[in-house]
Amino acid sequence: MSFRLFQSNLRPIPAIFSVAALVLPLGLAVTPAAAESAKTPIQITADLTDASRKIYHAEVELPVKEGDVVLTTPKWIPGNHRPTGPVDDITGVVFTANGKTLTWRRDDSDLYQFHVTVPKGVTMLHAHLDCIATERISQKMAVLEWEKLLLYPANTPVRDIAIQPSLKVPNGWGVGTALAPVAGGSYPVPAAGATTKFEVTNVEQLEDSPIITGEYFHEFALAPEVSPKHYIDVVSDAPEDSNLRPSVLAELNNLVREASTVYASHHYRVYHFLLTLSDVAGGEGLEHGQSSDNGVGEKGFADDAHQLAESDLLAHEFTHSWNGKYRRPFNLYQTDFNAIEQGSLLWVYEGMTQYLGNVLAARSGLKSQAQYRDILAMSAAQLDYKPGREWRTTEDTAIAASILRGGNPAWSNWKRGQDYYQEGELLWLDADTLIRKQTENKKSLDDFQKIFLAKGGETGPDIVTYNREELIKDLNEVTPYDWAKFLHERIDLINPRADLDGIERGGYRLVYHDKPSKSERTMASAGGRRGGLNVWYSLGVRVSGEGMISDVRWNGPADKARLAPGYKIIAVNGNVFSGDALKAAIKAAKGTSAPIQLIVQADTFVSSFNIDYHDGERYPVLERIDGTPTYLDDITAPRTTPEKAPVEKDKKDDE
Repeated sequence: MSFRLFQSNLRPIPAIFSVAALVLPLGLAVTPAAAESAKTPIQITADLTDASRKIYHAEVELPVKEGDVVLTTPKWIPGNHRPTGPVDDITGVVFTANGKTLTWRRDDSDLYQFHVTVPKGVTMLHAHLDCIATERISQKMAVLEWEKLLLYPANTPVRDIAIQPSLKVPNGWGVGTALAPVAGGSYPVPAAGATTKFEVTNVEQLEDSPIITGEYFHEFALAPEVSPKHYIDVVSDAPEDSNLRPSVLAELNNLVREASTVYASHHYRVYHFLLTLSDVAGGEGLEHGQSSDNGVGEKGFADDAHQLAESDLLAHEFTHSWNGKYRRPFNLYQTDFNAIEQGSLLWVYEGMTQYLGNVLAARSGLKSQAQYRDILAMSAAQLDYKPGREWRTTEDTAIAASILRGGNPAWSNWKRGQDYYQEGELLWLDADTLIRKQTENKKSLDDFQKIFLAKGGETGPDIVTYNREELIKDLNEVTPYDWAKFLHERIDLINPRADLDGIERGGYRLVYHDKPSKSERTMASAGGRRGGLNVWYSLGVRVSGEGMISDVRWNGPADKARLAPGYKIIAVNGNVFSGDALKAAIKAAKGTSAPIQLIVQADTFVSSFNIDYHDGERYPVLERIDGTPTYLDDITAPRTTPEKAPVEKDKKDDE
């Protein structure tokens, strides 16, 4: 690249291009099968009628010419930021031509590829394959991300491969997807035994168009005055859960209106929020251009307490339709699902989406402004108490995304993880409040979005890439500033402390109280993903209600006492361990010199440890800075007239 701050060994490419304008890279071989596929679409029928038995089937008809062909399944799945293609779950692969079974061989170096010799005179190759579905499935529902069943010519840009999908589901199950059925198709609840055929698309778009299906299915139209059309499709394990509360639907109507206003464009022909509610099928939050795959617990939206922990999910994934799917980092986007995705700009792709998703959730009423501040405090504190920032930059967490996802939580605070999400949130809050200060609150990051995300105006699903130079140019168009230095200092350099400037410029400061915020208590009581025993800012351990230590804060009190992840606390100050006993010990030690005494099991051994800590309980909250502008509240105020929620919904600020 032409700028020094962006490290890359790639040749410079234009900052903006459309996938439709791309040409094949020099030296890329096009196989006969690939050339033929450009003329005649692949036909793929996904059969989910065995979903309750944890297995999917596919029949694939591939147009080919005689000779050696190489077929592949996807490896790098957009949005996953690592090579998660489920090739190990694909089984029962059989190729036939004119009714005869053909031999095949897996590639020796690329295990996602299959080599088949097509006999003379054969123009259509049939493939049968099964996929062992171990996630996002229960007895009452199933989710199909198409990489589970896709097979297509290798070494060909996936946008150039035409494909027509069809679908079979169990009788009576409804179907949610952004795919358009052919004229006369039975949808969203197919007739018993029917096969639903969808319009021809390409492999890139098909992989980007998941399907949810289930026995307890509801589809709701959202914000009908907004064009194009928006829906939320819901399946659940219990019949009452998929019928979303009126208050949730009102907030989702607000979300569509708020996003349409601030992003000033749409890059889809239709949009479907796909939502699964199940304690069995597992969680998910995966963006797609015309839909999003969202999975939460069975009661995730059943009441306000459960909803709070998930309040930004739908807004986050919806925002990705603009930021991540349409506008995409130039080196993250690849024309082939087998090419490595480079993540150095994920602090924009994910970080800015983290910021915008939480802001939109507050503007829409999915959470209140007070709840927004409480959760922001929790996120900022977590970053400020992450010692790994002493050696690892934010940019490196993005570059290393594929090796930081998942893994053991032991010492994860020293290792760092996918911090580009929350670091990006603070960065873009910093930028937003700085723009407001520079312009006397006449401009904001909203003005940047109308430039950055709305390029091209109203479009169908497309991909327009960007680099850091463009970000700086667009920010300067909103208000002149040394944005190159701003980004360099926060992204490329070591920063031992979190970027709290946006919070403080927004009129608040991060402080610690001896009681958790109302939002933290609410999420803990609901058993949400962010609930649980919180002694991280006091003792410096993450501990379950059963006493298992999953992480120890590097150089914190528990670390200095020589505790380690994997240990189990079995007694506190002579009492059998419980969350209440541990908190009582922390309170009792405040202002004294006596240590907190623990009896701990490590493997098959039992030992005692003394923690020298005397500052009491500490929980993060945001505190108002008197006499300063309340930019943070301006940011989270609605931009449209909010649809009032029914009486059963009450998210008023408790101030």
